[in-house]
Amino acid sequence: MIATVAGSITVTKIQQANELFAAIVKTPFGALGIRTGGVVITELVYLPDSFGEKAAQDVVAERAATQVLRYCDDADFVFDLPLAQVGSEFQRKVWSAIGAIPRGEVRTYGEVAKFVGSMPRAVGQACGANYFPLVVPCHRVTGAQGLGGFAGSDDRNGFTLNVKRWLLAHEGLREYAWQQTTLL
Repeated sequence: MIATVAGSITVTKIQQANELFAAIVKTPFGALGIRTGGVVITELVYLPDSFGEKAAQDVVAERAATQVLRYCDDADFVFDLPLAQVGSEFQRKVWSAIGAIPRGEVRTYGEVAKFVGSMPRAVGQACGANYFPLVVPCHRVTGAQGLGGFAGSDDRNGFTLNVKRWLLAHEGLREYAWQQTTLL
C-alpha cells in the first residue's frame, strides 16, 4: 500500500510539473521543458527521462521544440528564438560572452571572467542562473581542472553533469565524455 501511495505522489508531482511547461521535448540527454510567455521563451529547463513528452501549447513553444530537435540532430544548428530579457546586466554580459564560444570549443570560468572583467566564481554563478541553457551554451564553460559544474548543480556525477557531457560530446569534445570526480 505504501508503494502505491508513494507512486501516486510521484505521478502527481510530475503531472503538476508538466503543467509548468508549454512543451516538453524528449532528447538524447533526457528532456527539455520549454516555458513561454506571450511571444517569448521565458525559460528552458533540463529534465530527467521521467518527464513525458508534451506537445507544444503555443507557436513559440513549437518553434523552440523544433529547434531543440534540430540541434540534437546537428550540433552546428544555430538557434534563432525570441528570448525574454531576463537576468542582471552582469549576467547578460556573461551570457553574451558564452554565446560567442564556437561549437566544439570550451573556455574556462577563468577565461570568461578575464574577458568580462570579473572573477571565475561570479561567472559560474551567472552560468548557473542561465534561463536558456542550450541556446546560451553554458555547457561550453568548464573548470580549469576539468568538467566543472553545470546548471547550478554541485552533484559531481549526476544528471546535469551527464547532460553537459552529452552536449560536449555531441559538439565534438569527446574528452569530457566521462570524468568521475568522486569515489562511489
